[in-house]
Amino acid sequence: MTGNLSKDDVVRLLSDPSPATRADLAAKVVRQFEGAALSDSERTLAEEIIRAMARDAVVRVRQSLAENLKASTNLPRDVALTMARDVEAVAIPILSVSRVLTDTDLLEIVRSGTDGKHTAIASRPNVSSQVAEAIIENASETAVAALVANEGAELGERSLGRVIDRFGDSEAVHAPLVQRSRLPITIAERLVAVVSETLQQYLVTHHELSPKTAADLILQSRERATVTLLNGESDEVALERLVAQLSRTGRLTPSLLVRALCMGDIAFFEAAMAHLAGVPLTNARLLIHDVGPLGLKSIYDKAKMPPALMPACRIAIDVFKETPYDGEEHDRARHRRRMIERILTQYEGLAPDDLDYLIEKLGDLMQPG
Repeated sequence: MTGNLSKDDVVRLLSDPSPATRADLAAKVVRQFEGAALSDSERTLAEEIIRAMARDAVVRVRQSLAENLKASTNLPRDVALTMARDVEAVAIPILSVSRVLTDTDLLEIVRSGTDGKHTAIASRPNVSSQVAEAIIENASETAVAALVANEGAELGERSLGRVIDRFGDSEAVHAPLVQRSRLPITIAERLVAVVSETLQQYLVTHHELSPKTAADLILQSRERATVTLLNGESDEVALERLVAQLSRTGRLTPSLLVRALCMGDIAFFEAAMAHLAGVPLTNARLLIHDVGPLGLKSIYDKAKMPPALMPACRIAIDVFKETPYDGEEHDRARHRRRMIERILTQYEGLAPDDLDYLIEKLGDLMQPG
């Protein structure tokens, strides 16, 4: 076979029934089509051959053509659309990459295509907001999971909210959604209620949840007291990892520590203080629970915690020591209520947000049931 296209190639294409011959010719056409500049007559001839091959009865030939032309910017749009409407083996290479297709073309395929085609469109390097919205409304869990995993997809707050509306119970969608590089705060906070515990941890450490939501989430997660919180590790190791992640993302705030302590999560407070002070956890515990007045102050100062919150921490630790759980029903709630009541009545230096938070929690704990 010569390197240049000729009328003989067209004759050969139409007369030779061998799929292998037609596939070979397809590769030759693509090389010529994408190679050196063609004259008008040569380009017209090449396009005639491509159009003929796009209608070939053998899927193998059409698939070869699609694979070789998927990135072509010279591919005639009508041919690209013909292949996009074809069976998945032919359509997916074109739908995944081709820049010849317009949003109008893609929307047509989204509304009438198969799951594989939807997933291919969702995975394109760039997906417009209009196409993304159509996928969210029309496609399956698999395609929507691919869409939210695609950082090149334009997904605004409204679209992401619709994803949660449709797939609020889908773990396959939750993971890539939580792990997007940026999430609107309203979406992050909606996800808190529907995702798994491990993904909740990721939300806290990677997205700007409100201080209240972050505190509630961490405390709820800690309260479950699972033996294997992350990757089969012990609870203590997992807790130290969580603290380190919060610190790296600027979420290990004095406010969070005080709220955790007031809600009875002494283990979280101990791990956080150890991290901030740069001392082993065992040493931190000894200092925090020192019967004298200097141990807590020593690690508190080393952790560079604000002096104004020191009295609140001391009161909370004293209550923790004085009122252990009694083993009766709702003992944890009673313990928290006593702790919060003592803080609110004996200490006036809380920031307004922290004060509001504790008052709200006290109100919750006072509810019957």
